Amino acid sequence: MALDLFTVGDPIADTKAPRDVPIGERWSERRFRAKLVNPANRRKLTVIVVGTGLAGGSAAATLGEAGYKVKSFWYQDSPRRAHSVAAQGGINAAKNYRNDGDSVHRLFYDTVKGGDFRSREDNVHRLAEVSVNIIDQCVAQGVPFAREYGGLLDNRSFGGTQVSRTFYARGQTGQQLLYGAYQALERQMAAGTVEQFARTEMLDLIVVDGRARGIVARNLITGEISTHFADAVVLATGGYSNVFYLSTNAKGSNATAIWRAHKRGALFANPCYTQIHPTCIPVHGEYQSKLTLMSESLRNDGRVWVPKERGDDRDPRQIPEDERDYYLERLYPSFGNLVPRDIASRQAKNVCDEGRGVGPNGLGVYLDFAEAMQRLGRPAIEAKYGNLFDMYAQITGEDPYEVPMRIYPAVHYTMGGLWVDYDLQSTIPGLFVIGEANFSDHGANRLGASALMQGLADGYFVLPNTINDYLASGPFEKVDAGNPAAVEALEGVRAQTERLLSINGTRTTASFHRELGRLMFDLCGMERSEESLRKALDRIPEIRQEFWTNVKVPGEAGRFNQSLEHAGRVADFIELAELMCVDALHRNESCGGHFRAESQTPDGEALRDDENYAYVAAWEWTPEGAPPVLHKEALEFDYVHLAQRSYK
Repeated sequence: MALDLFTVGDPIADTKAPRDVPIGERWSERRFRAKLVNPANRRKLTVIVVGTGLAGGSAAATLGEAGYKVKSFWYQDSPRRAHSVAAQGGINAAKNYRNDGDSVHRLFYDTVKGGDFRSREDNVHRLAEVSVNIIDQCVAQGVPFAREYGGLLDNRSFGGTQVSRTFYARGQTGQQLLYGAYQALERQMAAGTVEQFARTEMLDLIVVDGRARGIVARNLITGEISTHFADAVVLATGGYSNVFYLSTNAKGSNATAIWRAHKRGALFANPCYTQIHPTCIPVHGEYQSKLTLMSESLRNDGRVWVPKERGDDRDPRQIPEDERDYYLERLYPSFGNLVPRDIASRQAKNVCDEGRGVGPNGLGVYLDFAEAMQRLGRPAIEAKYGNLFDMYAQITGEDPYEVPMRIYPAVHYTMGGLWVDYDLQSTIPGLFVIGEANFSDHGANRLGASALMQGLADGYFVLPNTINDYLASGPFEKVDAGNPAAVEALEGVRAQTERLLSINGTRTTASFHRELGRLMFDLCGMERSEESLRKALDRIPEIRQEFWTNVKVPGEAGRFNQSLEHAGRVADFIELAELMCVDALHRNESCGGHFRAESQTPDGEALRDDENYAYVAAWEWTPEGAPPVLHKEALEFDYVHLAQRSYK
């Protein structure tokens, strides 16, 4: 690999997990060893929380209830608009209500294996432990989980498991969980412990004497750019799937908060680990602006298939059973249609590449419920998936009760994010990162129904315990708008804003975003190779140069201006895309969602290289023109033994 793409720096390690005790005792031991802040002192300390999804909303509510002064920032009009509201299928927890062999250890094992052995054991085990508390918390809040006839909470299965551990509220689980966190947050706002900043976007991190002490933010209605200060900053701003332009994320979802923090010194871990979800409504037009997820839960009862013969464009109901290829059931008899997302997505791509894809452009496979409706009856299917079927019918104009759904993989989630230790603290002291914004729990592939689990685990149970240890070392020196670091950050944001407005070129921001997204999906998407990644790395600097010389951003800075918002986010996406490709090129192995064409088994499965790549790649920002610096965190496996993943 060309040495000018990156340099290698010192190794990095997590020092917060108490590794002198067994893994099952480490979380309780860490909480015991952590310093505490007494209630009277909490009232003197301020915490900024950016984002109000499941992680941010639950964290702000819990910290406010603990007595801290919390400042909560979100760019939507209401916390309920956070993208967590769109999550459909469910939330995992090791309750073992089905008595089917589940346990904390099995959830831990499934998550490490599902992530293709590229996650940190300590963090994953804690997540599995805390999962059992999340359900109790949410039930107490009134979250209407589905229940069996006798009144007990119901469960269903998700990919990568052989037990039923997923709790759900039809196909609206994220919405109901978010409303639970929202009502807790509203209670603290009414109590005066949480101050709200709606329609406000973080544009920079203020670092004073090496500590995170505040943020620079822009009011999206008035255009006012201002500074805000605290004793600690928490980022809960989600992932960066929209770097691909077309994704299942909301159009406003962006990477600006974590990327600006990265440029202030927070290491960015495993940026090439992106998840392609196998069950999404296929692309239907050149100018489509986003994609729609169809919950993985549908694969409990829906069967995935394509015609055995190429070019078979008959009505699927006219294709006999013996002329259908239920390829996931054929290739993976032990897990069938419930293999992990990375595997299901690649196999869908493979059959479409063979010419057996369905639909107008051949980029689709069938998800068929005919057998399930014959077995269970239509009322049972409606009770489980009714809102999902309605959504599909409204978007496609096809009735999934009568005709099989057509689905195809789409970008959905990012396992990479800012590097954090066991306390969820980044490499900048005082900057904590939770939920999808950090890298910590899912390795190279997230199992379905685990994003909601991590967001609520971090917000309700982990961060409120670990942030105490940092804040106990306060009180810190007072910082105000006159501090040189605050002035520099504020002026930097203003300068970039003015620069974007002054270019007055001929191309829209959307055209740059669309070009970047297509390039990333084609060259750094479901399959990557050295050739494709080098091609991307040749083109991305050209896109960046053209963007900063030819973008047209209409309007003014001092007012509502969505074009300006989008331009700032796309500028960050362009820089992030380059790091993603560098990370993907340097990792010359296949693992989970990172599939290198050069590294696969004879039957086309991901082939890891544990001898050379069993580490977290944590990248350090360097000024433009200098290559990024790679810091490696070695991954140790004491409780789950490294093995070639198999779901056959």
